[in-house]
Amino acid sequence: MTSKLDPRFSDPRFSTRVEITVPFHDADAMGVVWHGNYFRYLEVAREQLLKQFDYGYRQMQASGYVWPIVDTRLKYIAPVLFEQRIAVHAQLEEIENRLRIGYQIYDVETGKRTTTGYTLQVAVDATTKEMCFVSPQVLFDKTGVSL
Repeated sequence: MTSKLDPRFSDPRFSTRVEITVPFHDADAMGVVWHGNYFRYLEVAREQLLKQFDYGYRQMQASGYVWPIVDTRLKYIAPVLFEQRIAVHAQLEEIENRLRIGYQIYDVETGKRTTTGYTLQVAVDATTKEMCFVSPQVLFDKTGVSL
């Protein structure tokens, strides 16, 4: 994740926090969350974040663009366990040429950070299926952020 937040993204709409209690089906026989399940936790936070500036997945589709994830990275600092309450923080970090969202996962009880990471999404024209090398104007309009 970037160390300094771009001041354009300091608006409270550009960050969110969701709490999740880890269900049994997300953990292995030792009670540790399987690494692939973390991406579902990020998805819950990402969807909430996007809705905060009125550009959730339904609005994306209606605007004529789809936004596939083209890169993602996670750093596992400490294990997350069955029945653990975690807080997933998502923060908008970049929108010019791609949508970059940074994440941090914390243990709710101790406040200890367990995971960091990011996702990168790019706009793809839903009709032509062509990738956009610059984010479409609708994203700037929804966020109120200019280049």
